[in-house]
Amino acid sequence: MQTALTAIDRTFSMPIATENAAPQPRFAAEAAGIGATRSFAKDEEIYAEGDPATRYYKLISGVVRTCKLLTDGRRQIEAFHVAGEIFGIERSAEHRFSAEAVSPVTVIAYRRCPLEVLASSDGPLARQIVATALLNLERAQEHAVLLGRKSAMEKVATFLLDMAERVHHHDDAFDAIELPMARSDIADYLGLTIETVSRTLTQLERDAVIALPAARRNIVLRNKAALRRLNA
Repeated sequence: MQTALTAIDRTFSMPIATENAAPQPRFAAEAAGIGATRSFAKDEEIYAEGDPATRYYKLISGVVRTCKLLTDGRRQIEAFHVAGEIFGIERSAEHRFSAEAVSPVTVIAYRRCPLEVLASSDGPLARQIVATALLNLERAQEHAVLLGRKSAMEKVATFLLDMAERVHHHDDAFDAIELPMARSDIADYLGLTIETVSRTLTQLERDAVIALPAARRNIVLRNKAALRRLNA
């Protein structure tokens, strides 16, 4: 699974066509003129559930959460997106989740193009969007397993490893991460309470698996092997 995700992730490093670049195949050439840079403040809504899905978004900086408010008032966070990733891809005409800025973010918004057109295109942006659709499918499957079958300790370990790999682009040399999301966000992503997330992080610190420095959202992964055993 991790090998497949790593291979797909490499697609995000491909450059996007610009105005001065050499002519590209059909969709990439069009995309070069339709991207608009936008900035959003922390907790600002980028789009709401049910809004027309007229744009795709590439995240340039910051972190975005996609979430759904359930009928009983609870919130389920479907995914977090970090710099370099694309979000907002929909098969239907409307967004199924809301997208919100976890931290101040900058995105490039591209006009929507039908997925079947993207699949037959050969431009860099087209390849990134198709790769994103496949990657999101795999992550959704992993998230379903996490929510349905893993213990609280396993969920938190999986989350920490996943965020470390994505933020540091699979460079295992890094052992510290700064999480911009609050523990309430982590809880709503993992299907836990805030208290359970806090207790689990504290237990991992006591077991010398992680360290929680004074900076509230900094986490040092002291024993990645132990985290990986929990994630197995």
